[in-house]
Order: sequence, then structure tokens, then C-alpha cells
Amino acid sequence: MKKNRLLALLLAAMMLLTLLAGCAGKPADKPDDKPSSGGQDSQKPAASVELTVVTSYGGDDGNRKNYENAVKAYEEATGNKIQDASGTSNEEWKAKVLTDFETGTEPDVLFFFTNADAEPIVKAGKVVDLATIRAEYPDYADNMRDSMLAAASDGKNYAVPSSGFWENMFVNTKVLADCGVAVPGPDYTWDQFLKDCETIKAKGYTPIACSLFEVPHYWFEFCVMNNGTLANQLDVPKAADDAVGKKWAAALNDIKDLYERGFFPVNTLTATDAETVQLFGDGEAAFLIDGSWKVTHFVDNYPEHLEEFAISYVPAKGERKASEAIGGISMGYFITKKAWDDPAKREAAVEFVKHMTSDEVMSNFVTTEVTALKNGASPSGLNPLQQSAADANSAITGVIGAVQDTITGEAKTDLFGNVQNVVTGVMTAEEAVASAIELN
Repeated sequence: MKKNRLLALLLAAMMLLTLLAGCAGKPADKPDDKPSSGGQDSQKPAASVELTVVTSYGGDDGNRKNYENAVKAYEEATGNKIQDASGTSNEEWKAKVLTDFETGTEPDVLFFFTNADAEPIVKAGKVVDLATIRAEYPDYADNMRDSMLAAASDGKNYAVPSSGFWENMFVNTKVLADCGVAVPGPDYTWDQFLKDCETIKAKGYTPIACSLFEVPHYWFEFCVMNNGTLANQLDVPKAADDAVGKKWAAALNDIKDLYERGFFPVNTLTATDAETVQLFGDGEAAFLIDGSWKVTHFVDNYPEHLEEFAISYVPAKGERKASEAIGGISMGYFITKKAWDDPAKREAAVEFVKHMTSDEVMSNFVTTEVTALKNGASPSGLNPLQQSAADANSAITGVIGAVQDTITGEAKTDLFGNVQNVVTGVMTAEEAVASAIELN
């Protein structure tokens, strides 16, 4: 009996020691290292992410409503929030964007120019190239033609292209009719244009709606082409007295001639672009050189007067034909390194760009514009102004990019800032070209 009792006690003691050892190996206040296979915490949805986005869809941009609708759809689908910091695309806006990158206050996603304007942020390593993004998200921008992706100076692609653009001449057909002037065709000459402008001015209208204060670059581009050819449009001068420098100076002098003839608004040196566009829209000016984006502006702001507007052709001289225009795809969406390196924002930024450049969303931005979509865009029925643009573009015999997109931001700002000095005689066209080239 004693042996049995002793054996039972020993067994009980051994069990107690085993139990105590197990408890000592796993303190009661320390959870398991393994993740829970269920429970309330594992079912919580991901927290909402806020992205800061900067685009040029600000101010009176014709696609502002389309942009707002697309952003709203993204927010509703994802639960994420977009902090929109968009502005009007002009030289001041471009400078602010670049300054934000320099000071570390850049956005998470940027809709910006894909040309030389983007080089400062590319060279600073502030944006992520598509190859890096596709390594983690293989379907990123897979609906785009890779051949139409803009390449930076390092040969890499950084931006997903949006709809492209064309630049041509808008005409107010009501003003022209009142002046007895025919709507220009694809054979419109510079001499005929000057004669028509005199007729329009004598009738009490402003011939050309343009702010030389904010947007002289539209006229500069076509005046450069008028003094050269489509083939050499993108040549950049190395000096003011070389062949290209002389071509640029001749272009500036053509703008000066238009100014001296009184064909621009009386306040062209101080007016904003919005003010001169309104002058045209209100039937007080006859001609306006602008881009495809302005079509939507007139659709939104002058819906009852669309038949009074048409897309025509910029007058030509020299070897250029009036049917040759400026166009291409110059803007796209960049994801910044700042957002890419943030685990909470990386996927949200990728999904935002994919949404904004999807076939469905892009079709809301495209009417007659150039697009890199593999399947093309599918805009619904065109209104009279859009149809006019489509008709004019069907007669275009050549398209080339803007030469201003091939020079540095500093050179561009200097060149266009000095247009006012040239037209008022403060400096010569040659001096303006020389000043800009020194900064290129």
C-alpha cells in the first residue's frame, strides 16, 4: 500500500511540475505569436487613404467637370479621399509645381507636362518610372500603346499619357458674318488674314483674342512655323544669329507687327487669358488660337451659342500650309517617390492613375483629341463645335509638337516674358532670343 501511495504521489508531483513548466514557457499576459485566424480585428476594412493630387484641370479648364466626376467615382469606389490642389496651366502654375518638389511639398500624384518641363523632377529622382511600378503592378498602363509613352532624357517612361492635344484657330462665325469675312479654309494665307483683320477692326471688333501677358506661346508657335517648315519646327537655336535664332526673331517680329496694327485687345499686355477668351466667347473678337481643351470650355459656358463657333486654320506664309498644325500628347500622370515609398499610399496612387487613364474615364475627356489608348476612345455624339473640330482635323496635312516643349522652363519663362518688351519696343526680337538661349 505504501508503495502504491508513494507511486501516486510521485506521478502527481511530476504532472504538477510539467504543468508549471508549460505555464512558465508562455506567460499569461503575452498573446500567441501566430496571427489570429478570425475575430473582429481581422475583418476590419483598410483605413481610408488621402491622396494629394495636382493637375492642370483648374480654373476655367474645359475638362474640369469631367475631372471632378472621375475623382468622385474613384472616391466612391475605394473609400479613399482626394485632396485636390489643381490650378490653371500657365507658366506661374508650372513654376509653383516645380517649387513644391524643391521644398518637399510635392503631391502624391501629379498630372503634368511630359516634356522638358518635367526634367527637374525626373533628374531629382522625385517621380517613379513605369518599369518600377509595373514590376509590382504588371497591369499598370497596359491599356496604353507603349510606343506613345513619353521618354525622359534618361530613356525611361515616367508618365501615363492622357488625351493628346491639337492647337488651331477658333473663329467666331457670327462676328465674321457681320464683317462680311469668310470662315478661313485650309488654304488661308497670311496676307488674306491681315486684310481680314483690318476689315474686322474697322467694323469695331477685336480681330485677335489673345493675352500677350499670359499666353503668347500659341501665336509664337505658329509664327515660328510660318518662318520655317513643319520639318524644322522643333529646332532650337544655339545663338540668336544662327538660322534658327533668326527664325525665332522673325516670329517675334510678326507678333509685334500684329500688335502695332492694333489687332490684339487694347489690354492685351495686362489682360488674363480668361478675359480674352471671354471676349471671343461674347462675340467681341473674331479669332482665337487655342487648343483642343478649349472646346469643352465653350460647350460648358456657351451651350446655346455653339453654332457661332468653329475650328478653322491658322493663316500660313512661306513654305508652311495652313493645314499644318501643332499637336501631340504632352501631359500625363506621374506617381511621386514620396507616395511610392509610403506603404499606406502606394496602392491607392496606382489605382487612382489606373482609374483616371482607363478607357471608360478617358472617353469622357476625348472628343477629337489624340489618344494613346490601344482601343481608342469612344466619345458619344458630337455637338456642332466638336463636329467642326473633327472636320477641320480631317483636313490637317501635318502635325508637329510645340517647340517650346523642347527648351528649359527658365528659357521659356524668359522668352515669353519678353514678348511684351519686344512688341512695345523695349528690346529687339534678337535680344529676346539671345536672352532665352542663355538660359537653355
